[in-house]
Amino acid sequence: MQGNFREHAAMLRALGADVAEVRKPEQLEGLDGLVIPGGESTAITRLMRLYGIDEALRRFDGAVFGTCAGMILLDREHLALADVALDRNAYGRQVRSFEADVELAGDERPFHGVFIRAPRMRELGPDIEVLGELDGEPVLVRDGRMLLATFHPELTDDPRVHEIFLMLVEEASHVGAQ
Repeated sequence: MQGNFREHAAMLRALGADVAEVRKPEQLEGLDGLVIPGGESTAITRLMRLYGIDEALRRFDGAVFGTCAGMILLDREHLALADVALDRNAYGRQVRSFEADVELAGDERPFHGVFIRAPRMRELGPDIEVLGELDGEPVLVRDGRMLLATFHPELTDDPRVHEIFLMLVEEASHVGAQ
């Protein structure tokens, strides 16, 4: 609908995934995973409602990766598919955007995160798994088949966050096949 979908697609293709762009509800059929990129969450929400993608997404049983505004769409106050509460633009306006090293769980190498008008995770549900932190705050989490990032991993050359998403896709497709 909007956002850095081309960058996500390029990263996923580089990792060997087959990628399809989704703009209509019926295009979700047969997919194992979906990336909802950053962008402007209000505009994306309107477009999703207009085309019926919001309801199709509620029925979608594959893995979902929401980055920045995509994460906002999945939170408790929007589609309510992920058990997180967020503060939008928590770090300030566009001019306050920044880059910083994210500590990934189980990985000694930091991930260089790009934070553009990034949301902050205010509250996490009890089943949320924190996969990445910035200054002790969660910035990358997993909620079952959902992967949520406050930053833009697609704007780096580092594939590790997308690799995590592909592992969720693999898990979700095996669960659905049983």
